[in-house]
Amino acid sequence: MRLAMAVLSLISRLIQSLPSYSDVPQNLIKAIVDVNTTRKEFIAEAVIRRQPKCVGIYRLIMKSGSDNYRASAIQGVMKRIKAKGIKVVVYKPVIDEDQFFGSEIVNDLDRFKARCNIVISNRIVPELSDIQDRVYPRNLFGND
Repeated sequence: MRLAMAVLSLISRLIQSLPSYSDVPQNLIKAIVDVNTTRKEFIAEAVIRRQPKCVGIYRLIMKSGSDNYRASAIQGVMKRIKAKGIKVVVYKPVIDEDQFFGSEIVNDLDRFKARCNIVISNRIVPELSDIQDRVYPRNLFGND
């Protein structure tokens, strides 16, 4: 499992760097896009196998310094989890909306942690240390 997560983390980094390489052959770009789909499916299935009643998404912005949460890859993971009838809530303390992508936004961290059986986070963060046994980190290395 650790090796698979490490590979997925490296793929994520490669995908993020694609716009910088306009001369990359299209078949290589297609392969990377396909792998990204597989990565989302892998994360969603790993969470679904734990049979949670409620999954929390800890912050929509998964990359440090990013503000483009509306294009976040986590949406694909959320969609797959919700398709199985599992409730998804989002912790996003500085957003003025009540919902994101059809999921309730919770602004209070303690209330968020109390509601979620599993929390998906991009990395291990100190704010989630009291529930680390319920945290599913997307990045094993603890960085972007």
